[in-house]
Formats: sequence, C-alpha cells, structure tokens
Amino acid sequence: MNSTTPSSAILSGASFVPIALAMADAARAPSMRYFRTPLDVLTKSDESPVTIADRETEAAMRAVLHAQCPDHGILGEEHGRERLEALHLWVIDPIDGTKSFITGSPLWGTLVALLHEGRPLLGLMDMPALGERWVGVAGEGTQCNGHTVRASTCQALAQARIYTTSPDAFAADEWRRFDALSRECALRRFGGDCYSYAQLAAGHVDLVVEAGLQPYDYLALVCLVEGAGGCITDWQGRALSVDSDGRVVAAATPALHALALQRLQGA
Repeated sequence: MNSTTPSSAILSGASFVPIALAMADAARAPSMRYFRTPLDVLTKSDESPVTIADRETEAAMRAVLHAQCPDHGILGEEHGRERLEALHLWVIDPIDGTKSFITGSPLWGTLVALLHEGRPLLGLMDMPALGERWVGVAGEGTQCNGHTVRASTCQALAQARIYTTSPDAFAADEWRRFDALSRECALRRFGGDCYSYAQLAAGHVDLVVEAGLQPYDYLALVCLVEGAGGCITDWQGRALSVDSDGRVVAAATPALHALALQRLQGA
C-alpha cells in the first residue's frame, strides 16, 4: 500500500476522500475530451451503449487506485472486477448516463463509492459538464463544491416531486407500480440519470424511483442521499449492497420514503 494511502484500519470515509477526488480529477480529462464529439457507440451484452470515452475514463480512474491503494478491491462497469474479497472495495462508474453523454446532454456523471466490508463509507458524484462535484461521507453529511446541502422536508406524496430516468428501465409490473405511485405526486419528470439523486440531496427533488440498476449505478448514491438527510433503499426497504436487485427508491424524508414503499409494494 502506498505510504500516502489511509491505513485499512481507519474506517472513516473522510480518510479516503482525497483518493476519490483524485479519481474524479483523473476522469474529467478523458470524459470531457470526448463529450459532444463524434463517437462510435458499441452495444454491450446487456444492450446498453458504451464508448471509448467510458473505457478510457475508467482506465484513468483505475490507474489512481492501482498507484495509491493496490490492496483494495475494484468493481467497475467497463473493466471488470479485482479483489472483490478485499476489506475495502471501490465501486466505480466512469460515465453514468452514457445515453445522455452520446446525445450531448450534460446530465451524466462519474460515480465513486467506497465500501468497507460491504458498508458504504463514501460516495462521490462528479458532473464535469456542469462543474459540480458532490461528496457524501457516512456520518458526516453531503456537500456540493464544498457547500453543505440538505434534502427537503417533504412528507406527503401530494406535495412530492418525483423523478425516474426512463420508463424503458421498468418491467411491466414495475412500471405499473411506479406509474401508480408517481400519479399521486405533485410533479413527475423523466431523465437525469445519477443527477436526480443530487437534486434530491439539494432539496429540489423529493423522490427518485428506479429499476434495472447495477451496483456501480447506485452505491455511490447511498452516502450522498443519507448525508443530506434522505433515505435510500431497495423497494423492500432493505439497505443497498453489491447484491441488491437494482430497484432503488430514494426519498427526502423517512415519512415520504415509507409512503413510497407502501405504494411500490402494494400497488
């Protein structure tokens, strides 16, 4: 382990923030170099798109980890798994929102999560095209560009602003449940990818409900949402982990979260 790396005995997520920031810094150059340029888009086995930007960006992030904490595990979207049995596991998504990226929308981000024995210690969301960097540390709050943010105080569905990325992500029964829940809310919007959770952490959105996500899509969001006072679980109310089923509900308050779970489970 590099001498500048926090000891594995140190469990505070704050100790590892400099490494997460270094990864975000390394990711910005390749991702922005390719943004809004002609790209060849490939289709992966799960039919999701991938570009050279995704792969080069993740490679740059992994280089930081290999240099600074080579004994840690890595779970990444584009370049696979390394040492998943390690005490500390980094879960990274170089470009969350590749469809937004390839269509010129700025609402894509780089996601970094650090888990200790499966428990999220920190989450980072970097939004290069917006110039925003969001960092949440377990037990220590959430900040955007160094300023503390808080989720809203919304407790009623009738006042809630709800987001999901796309109807296409839901199976038929999942969509029926989301549709029924969202029609009880004051406003529903589509799009946003990871940025919807940042908007929730900052108090602009009250509910985010998704399906079909992978661990690198949601684990960085846990500390960001919880650090701002919100709640985030799977549709059964269970804590999110590497083994979750990809269905996520995030809410600004515990009361709103409970109502959303009731609708999603009973619709």
